[in-house]
Parts: sequence; structure tokens; C-alpha cells
Amino acid sequence: MNTIILIAADLAAITILTLALYLRRHRRRDLVVSYLGMNVGVLAVATALSGSAAGVGLGLGLFGVLSIIRLRSTELAQHEVAYYFSALALGLIAGIGVEPLWLTLSLMALVLLVMFVGDNPRVLPAYRHQIVVLDRAINSEPELYARLEEVLNGTVHSATIQELDMVNDKTIVDVRYAVRPLHQDLSQPRHSQLGFNQPAGALTPAPEELPAQSQQPASQPAPQQTQQSVPTSAGVA
Repeated sequence: MNTIILIAADLAAITILTLALYLRRHRRRDLVVSYLGMNVGVLAVATALSGSAAGVGLGLGLFGVLSIIRLRSTELAQHEVAYYFSALALGLIAGIGVEPLWLTLSLMALVLLVMFVGDNPRVLPAYRHQIVVLDRAINSEPELYARLEEVLNGTVHSATIQELDMVNDKTIVDVRYAVRPLHQDLSQPRHSQLGFNQPAGALTPAPEELPAQSQQPASQPAPQQTQQSVPTSAGVA
């Protein structure tokens, strides 16, 4: 009887995890199929092995083997890896069937709760991760931070240069930053705080304006203008 309850609980949990959480937030159908198939497969294997004396050991070994599988089809993001292990854990917990029954159901509910809170868009909504390609080769860290904050309109927390191309004048940077709120005052740039006082796109300091020519004092006589004599014709009296 407990086996049927655990199978039903696992199917309900993986449905919530994939359809209500992952698909609704990230809209990637191919991974939904992968999560469902892997969860049910692990559940079936763990349930079949739970009757033997080495069921728990084999279940943990199965978890370890599946955890080192590298999916070569497409690269997974970190949040997708978290869903991957959550689906794996749900199938393994339900298949092994830890006694008492309420403990198994509580562990499955805990996995769902952690994924619901951890992947919620309202948790740290301003933080971003971006690969930025700049159209100049910048090897000065203060200037690089100033340029990135101007481009991304945010506060840069870390910037790692992945490629500095001096020939093609290009910089590829891995940036982690926080988006500035719309009501934040942007009149005071952070260039001076970063140790870079010039505009982010400037290569050299802007030339200073020449001082305006001072007016001559009234006591000094104005230079006399030489009048050019106009030749007269010989026939004019």
C-alpha cells in the first residue's frame, strides 16, 4: 500500500516540479521531457531494488552514477542543473521509501519548497549575469568598470576579462552586475569612485578650453589704423 502511495506522490511531485515550476518560468519543453523520463526511470529502478537487502546501497550508487552523467546535447544552466538533481532526488526518495511514510512525503515536499523559493523571480531580482563584447580593448580595470556600467545601466560587482584583443580592438568580459532602480539618481556617475575621472568612451583627456582674450584697458590707446592711400588718376584735378 505504501508503494502505491509513494508512486502517486512522486508522479504528483514531478508534475508540479516540471509543469508548474520549470515550464512556467523557463519555457523549455525538451528539458521537461528529460526531467519526467529520468524521474520515472529512477523511480522504477529504485522501487525494484528496494525489496532486496542491498536496495539502499544500490539506490545511492544509482544516484552517484546518474550525477556524473554529462549531457552532451546542449549546455545546461545552473538553475536547470538544480531541477535535474531535484527530479532525480524525488524519484530516488519515492523509490527507496524511507520509513515512516510521513518522512518520505516530507522530504519530497521539502525539495519542491526549496525549488519554489530558490527559483522564484522575486528572489534577488536585480542581479544579472552577462557576457559583454566591447568595441575597444580596455586593460584598465577602473575604465572597464565605468564602461560596463554605462552600457548595462547597472552596478558592476565583478568583471572577468575573457579575451583582450589588441589587434581587432575588442574586449570580451564576463560580468555580474545589479540593475539600477529606475528612481535612482544617475546624475552623479561612479567614475570618480572607481578611480577613473574621464568619460567611459574617452581615449585621452579632453583638451582644456583656451582662456578668453582679455579686453584691453581703457587707458591704453588703441592702435592707429594705417590708411591706405588711394591713387588718383592723372586727369582728375
